[in-house]
Amino acid sequence: MPNITIDGIEFEAEKGWTILEVARFLGIDIPTFCYRDGLSAWGGCRLCIVEIGKGENTKLVTSCTYPVQEGLNIRTASKRVIHARKVLVELLLASCPLSKTIQDLAAKLGVTKTRFKPDWEDCVYCGLCVRICEEQMDAKAIGFVNRGGKLKITTPFDIKSDVCRTCGACMYICPACQLRCQGPEPPGVVCGGCYNSLQPTCLDYYDDYMCYMGLKGECGTCIREKPEDKSKQLTDNSKQQTADS
Repeated sequence: MPNITIDGIEFEAEKGWTILEVARFLGIDIPTFCYRDGLSAWGGCRLCIVEIGKGENTKLVTSCTYPVQEGLNIRTASKRVIHARKVLVELLLASCPLSKTIQDLAAKLGVTKTRFKPDWEDCVYCGLCVRICEEQMDAKAIGFVNRGGKLKITTPFDIKSDVCRTCGACMYICPACQLRCQGPEPPGVVCGGCYNSLQPTCLDYYDDYMCYMGLKGECGTCIREKPEDKSKQLTDNSKQQTADS
């Protein structure tokens, strides 16, 4: 079994586990969008990225598809990771602002605006509907067609599929249509109704989140000043108390 380090925790992982499986086993929260238990991992949304490696030889990988290896060092909430996740959420918001799932992700990660032109589409191409139709319903009634800007999900030849059971699984699992957010209206994109103003402040002074609360979106912003300034203040107070006594 490979020995790894994840957020400073040394752990002996099961062979064949992915980084995401290890993180969930240890209670470390990694946001996901196109991943669902019971379906094959795809990594298309890239939201579950983590940083692996040490020093300058680090890179971002999708945790849902990357298998653990001996000696692997993983950081799930570095500055680089958090910045990349926020940009990805901005892209998702621009694609489908009416998705409550995406709006909730934006609120959790502290995204208050998007720098991309909104499309107001009803599909973000996460592939969940395609995978559940093929892997759970054993139907293969829908799939990806074309590439680039012409990419879409449809039935073969855009006609009614003979193998579709109208079970509704594709609609049930779709993050764009299962729940709709009524907050954003054109030209606005971000609803902000569920936004938590208590966003982590530790990244202003450290390279990673310093506790699990930042990952869960429940941070209490305990770090409000530079650590060296706080240490100097405590030292000065201690000297003052000694002098007074």
